[in-house]
Amino acid sequence: MRISELSRRSGVSVTTIKYYLREGLLQPGRQTAATQAEYDDRHLRRLRLVRALTGVRGLSVGTTREVLAALAEHTGDTHRMLGLALGSLRVGEEPAEEAPEAAEVAELVAELGWDVHESAPARATLAETLSSLRSLGVPLDRRTLLPYAHLAERTATLDLDQLDGLTDPLEAAERALLLTVLLEPALMALRRMAQENESARRYPGRRPADHGDPADHRDPADHGDPAHHAEHADDADHVEPGG
Repeated sequence: MRISELSRRSGVSVTTIKYYLREGLLQPGRQTAATQAEYDDRHLRRLRLVRALTGVRGLSVGTTREVLAALAEHTGDTHRMLGLALGSLRVGEEPAEEAPEAAEVAELVAELGWDVHESAPARATLAETLSSLRSLGVPLDRRTLLPYAHLAERTATLDLDQLDGLTDPLEAAERALLLTVLLEPALMALRRMAQENESARRYPGRRPADHGDPADHRDPADHGDPAHHAEHADDADHVEPGG
């Protein structure tokens, strides 16, 4: 396909595709003339992954290049490729200083029997979150986290079920990245709605939106509405001729 067709099918502008080519994020096409090249489905898959890494994950061009190079080294290892694409494995960055809660996170991972790399950024994120909560007076511990971890485990199973049938590692990496990053706001929204539903179940009570103020529904004839009495007062003052 020509670059214009590659642009149409990928949703990436020709200008951006040329920029990716210059930066080495996309391999050159097969040269057919001095200023023309042919591209195939491999370029399309690579371009979609680049777009996901830069646009969805928000990586810089330099970091994206490093991730793509690491992916190329582990083409036959789907597990490692998914880890690199999702950011579960560090690429080109130094590990952050460990929070005091890092050991507690390690104990949680061990208790769950999870296979999580020791330098996984998620470990540091969880440790920092525990530290922040405790500094604000919320004594959350790993025992409290266990039920949440089991829910996360079930979510991960559903996530990876979406990759069944994909044989191309790059396509699987792109799909996993899109599902993980773009689905997270939807999962957060479902959690908020579930919390509202659970609150309504646990703490039932009068809700204005459902019942309103009874005074708003009274009959003027029965409840002494001023406008009603004024109308009948006018009737009382009016006397028919000859009456």
